[in-house]
Amino acid sequence: MGDVAVGARSGHDGPEERPRHSGEPAPAPPAGGVNAAPDTPAPGDAGAPEPGTPGPPPGAAPGTPEQQPGAAGAEPPKPPEPAKAKKHKSFWKELPLLIGIALVLALIIKTFLVQAFSIPSDSMQNTLQQGDRVLVDKLTPWFGSEPERGEVVVFKDPGHWLDGEPTPDPNAVQRVLGWIGLMPSADEKDLIKRVIGVGGDTVECKGTGPLKVNGKALNEPYVYPGNTPCTDDDQGGQFKITVPKGKIWVMGDHRQNSLDSRYHQNQAGGGAVPVGNVVGRAFVIAWPPTRWGTLPVPDTFDQPGISQAMSAAPAALGLAGAVPLVLWRRRRTARTA
Repeated sequence: MGDVAVGARSGHDGPEERPRHSGEPAPAPPAGGVNAAPDTPAPGDAGAPEPGTPGPPPGAAPGTPEQQPGAAGAEPPKPPEPAKAKKHKSFWKELPLLIGIALVLALIIKTFLVQAFSIPSDSMQNTLQQGDRVLVDKLTPWFGSEPERGEVVVFKDPGHWLDGEPTPDPNAVQRVLGWIGLMPSADEKDLIKRVIGVGGDTVECKGTGPLKVNGKALNEPYVYPGNTPCTDDDQGGQFKITVPKGKIWVMGDHRQNSLDSRYHQNQAGGGAVPVGNVVGRAFVIAWPPTRWGTLPVPDTFDQPGISQAMSAAPAALGLAGAVPLVLWRRRRTARTA
């Protein structure tokens, strides 16, 4: 039979291999000096990727797949334990706390911000009707703001103005609501009038009017229809006064039905109300809804010349400018002499 070709093997396309005797020199490497890739990895190259195979991404964890997190065969991470649901308090258990907070807030608002007052009489008609509820700004006086002409203000009785007036008798609920400011307080001796003059103003009434402030006649559309601005009587309706500093002169809009500053001139203070007695300015009618409206300052108090400070300003500025001029001329005359 013929000889069988040495080196014939399946699965190999490379050069033929034959046994090498001891001492026989090793065959030279292929041209180019680069060994062909062996069929089996060389020692120390176990697991090396074949040429052209993408390697692990940068920053990948080293080690075998079993050692890498999330790899096949690795122990899966334990899911986080669900948070224990907090038990909510019953609404009825929280209700006393909510009521307490609401009462504290209402008391703070009443003391420092806004308070409701009820109109007990007809002395401010038709601007205010008996039974109206007004909101009074109590915040601005804390910052040094003082009442201005034309404002409707609430003030504490400066002394015996309310003598003989009926005193309301509220029930327990009304007392509590009045104490926290949700209802007008029946225990406070308060009045509400319009500011006509402030400290330093001269207010005058002759005959039936008009009412004058610092010599300027007021056009008063807010006066109750059928009333005259001044009351022609000998009990205080005819007057000419200068309001002391730190006080205000107040009058009701229902001129013939208001016991205001005019009719307390024989008492301490001469009918003027100390600024410190002023609770605040009434700025809105809050109740009933059909009466809702603001209480702005009438335009008649903005007319030129009514404010002494404004009328005195040009003279003061002129004097301030004249003094340096006179001194300069005197020095110039002295130098030339």
